[in-house]
Amino acid sequence: MKVVDEADYVVVGSGSAGSALAYRLSESGRYDVVVIEAGGTDAGPFIQMPGALSFPMNMRRYDWGYRAEPEPALGGRRLATPRGRVIGGSSSINGMVYVRGHAKDFDHWADTGADGWGFADVLPYFQRMEAFEGGDPAWRGTKGPLNVRRGDMLNPLYQTFIEAGREAGYPVTDDYNGYAQEGFGPMQQTIWRGRRWSAANAYLRPAIARGNCRLLHGNALRVAFESGDGDLRAKGVEISRPGLRGAGRKGLVKARREVVLAAGAINSPLLLMHSGIGDPADLGRVGIDARLPRPGVGSNLQDHLELYIQQSCTQPITLNGYLNLFGKGRVGLEWMMLHTGHGATNHFEAAGFIRSAPGIEYPDIQYHFLPGAIRYDGQAAAAGHGFQAHVGPMRSKSRGHIRLKSSDPSEPPAIRFNYMSHPDDFAEFRQAIRLTREIFGQPVFDAYRGAEIQPGDALQSDEALDGFIAEHAESAYHPCGAARMGAVGDPDAVVDPECRVIGTQNLRLADSSIFPRITNGNLNGPSIMVGEKAADHILGEGMLAPQPDKQPWMNPGWRDAQR
Repeated sequence: MKVVDEADYVVVGSGSAGSALAYRLSESGRYDVVVIEAGGTDAGPFIQMPGALSFPMNMRRYDWGYRAEPEPALGGRRLATPRGRVIGGSSSINGMVYVRGHAKDFDHWADTGADGWGFADVLPYFQRMEAFEGGDPAWRGTKGPLNVRRGDMLNPLYQTFIEAGREAGYPVTDDYNGYAQEGFGPMQQTIWRGRRWSAANAYLRPAIARGNCRLLHGNALRVAFESGDGDLRAKGVEISRPGLRGAGRKGLVKARREVVLAAGAINSPLLLMHSGIGDPADLGRVGIDARLPRPGVGSNLQDHLELYIQQSCTQPITLNGYLNLFGKGRVGLEWMMLHTGHGATNHFEAAGFIRSAPGIEYPDIQYHFLPGAIRYDGQAAAAGHGFQAHVGPMRSKSRGHIRLKSSDPSEPPAIRFNYMSHPDDFAEFRQAIRLTREIFGQPVFDAYRGAEIQPGDALQSDEALDGFIAEHAESAYHPCGAARMGAVGDPDAVVDPECRVIGTQNLRLADSSIFPRITNGNLNGPSIMVGEKAADHILGEGMLAPQPDKQPWMNPGWRDAQR
């Protein structure tokens, strides 16, 4: 096969982890890096304007267009699974919410075989990547590539939501990514100077500007191997290039040192399978010879589900007043001219992390508050004025899988999350609904609260709420885990704690697919952290020093009290 490019490191994917990898691997100037990206440019207002966030995830131009298989517990619905097919990957189509995850999430990773990925180990990488104003420098980074900010909270409903949490007896935290996650407080955004601060803007463009990192547009088909010393040795990546025909359409991007897969939660496991790495029975079913049996490839798939609890608002101060053609035009014009106004925020500016019951050590419910009543994907808005909380459990025990339908890399896979398949799932969601209703019922909301739009006051019983959940639960678009990191001797692990694909040489995988268990909150932040930390493993020049002295706040009464 013709070699179309060659570099020391070949990175597949320019998303959250891939862009961070490109930045760090090229940083010293000693190494040459090629980043393979299937998608095109991220230029234009649909991606760069934060307030337009509902558009790119619904545009085939920017999205792989995956849909999950019918979910039995959700009435057979097939939920959309947006994945970025554009420079910046899913960081260019996401909601721009920045959450690290809870410290205990990473300690759980370490306890289950991902040695060296406990909170003390990952904290310095979060600090290295962040540029966050107004945080405690003992906990937060201030000089990194990733700009993070709090929203301006100009709408009074944001502070009302936080105050309602306090009135309900929960803590208030000024920085859920710092010392204390539990409680209500301002939400943080990857937005800078009114623009989406994607991984492409933060990492990829500065890396390319150095001259030893370049972007190659093409579809990665599979990893190419050569004979190694017992293990498969990666020599490059087979790609197809758009716009070319015949034999010249395909080529090899050769890696002098290593291939690093960072194609995301769905596509990285798929690339392993198309390369002959996976469950032999599953691969054989579609005619692929198993070159390396790893049954964990495609398994352990996880996601967050959420509901929109919507309340009508008695004052005309919500975002619903800007959803008409004139309002959208005015917002867009101000952003185009000044990068200010409603177009310069994602509108998620107040947050909450709470525990659902006594005996739960750290938060297992997340809130995004929105001063409007509209679906996250922008597809439906409530009549009149309203506000809503996006709420969902953080650590469902349900697990799904990704399977090939064909040996053709262009054929979409079968994605089955098995949402709500664990016996605890419905009870956890019912509790989330009832706790949200209690928060919206606090006195501070009296000046704004109208009738409940969704679920509606008539739905109170367990049976009625279960029906609502089955009909209305939506993905929060946080897939992860289908190429789990673990100990080398773990038969279900796919990568070792240095992100090496077990049983191979010169092949690593570093993105959200390696998460052993899903983290609290949105996944862009921890995905970038994985890219940052994996780069140091790859370079082999030492890791940032762990910080075991940093112990986050834990509610001292967690064993006996819910709040």
